[in-house]
Amino acid sequence: MEILRITTPRGLELKGAIYGNSNMDTVVIMLTGICSNVFQNDILDATGKLLNQNNIACIIAHTMDSFSCIAYSDFSTKKQRFTGVIFDEFNSIYEDVEAYVKFAKAKGYKNIILAGHSLGSNKLIHYLGNTSDDFVDYFIVSSPIDLAYWWSIIPQKDYYLETAQKYVNDGRGDDIMPFLFGGFSPMSANTVLGFYNAENLKNCPVLSKDGERNSLYSIKPNGSFIIGSKDSVVGDDAGEFMMKINSCCKHPEENQVIVIQDASHIFYGKHEDYAQTILKCINNHFAIKTA
Repeated sequence: MEILRITTPRGLELKGAIYGNSNMDTVVIMLTGICSNVFQNDILDATGKLLNQNNIACIIAHTMDSFSCIAYSDFSTKKQRFTGVIFDEFNSIYEDVEAYVKFAKAKGYKNIILAGHSLGSNKLIHYLGNTSDDFVDYFIVSSPIDLAYWWSIIPQKDYYLETAQKYVNDGRGDDIMPFLFGGFSPMSANTVLGFYNAENLKNCPVLSKDGERNSLYSIKPNGSFIIGSKDSVVGDDAGEFMMKINSCCKHPEENQVIVIQDASHIFYGKHEDYAQTILKCINNHFAIKTA
C-alpha cells in the first residue's frame, strides 16, 4: 500500500491509498463510509490486498478529511480506538469522487470500477447518477444507507443535533463534540449537521420515502449490490432492502444483488468474504463482457 495524493479543483488535497499500480489494466476505486478509512476499516485493507494479488489495482478513496486518524479512549471496552472523518464536507462529494475517477483515467487504466461501502455507496450513486462522463465501466454498491431512515433510528438524535447547533451558534463549529457520534466516533459539530442535512446523499429512500431516486435511475453502467444479511440499519430484511434499491435503476435486470449470510453492516469477521465477493463480481463482469 502506498499513500496517494490528489488535488481537487477547489484546492483541497485528498489523501488516499493505492494497492497495485498503473501498469495494471483495471482499477477499483473504493469510496469509504462515514468515520471510515483504510487504517481502521478492515474490509478496505482486505479488499485492496486481495485485488492486488489478482492483478487489479485498488484505490481507497478518502474524501475530505477521511485519511486523518485520531486515537481516543473507549471506556466501554477500556481500550484505545482509532477513527477518521472528524471533518467532512458533504456538499463537495461529487467533486471529490470525480477527482479520483479523473486521476484513474489520466493514469491510463483501461477499466475503471467504482465501488463504495456504507455512505461511500451513497457517494457513488450521487456521482454516477449526475455525471455526464462515461469513465466508469462498472459499479459495486455495498451496504448503502437510507439516510433519513438511519437518522430516525439513531439513539440520542435530538441531543446530537441540538448540541451541534449550539456549538455552531457559539462559533465552535469545528470543535469535536463531547460525545461519540452514533456511539462509535468523535465528530465535529459542522460535520454532524452536514451529515444530517446531506440532501445529495438521500438517494436510497426505499424505507423512509424521504429523498430522490433519480440518481439511481440515471446510472448508466451496470453493477452489483452487496449487503450483509444481518445489516442492522436497513430494516427487517436486508435482501429486500437491496432489491428495492436495485429496482430503482433503469435496467435492474442487468445488475445482481448479493447477500452475504451472517454479515453485519461493517462485515465484522467477514472481511475476507467481503473481499472475495468483490473479486467475484469483477471477474463475473469481465466474463460477461468478453463473452
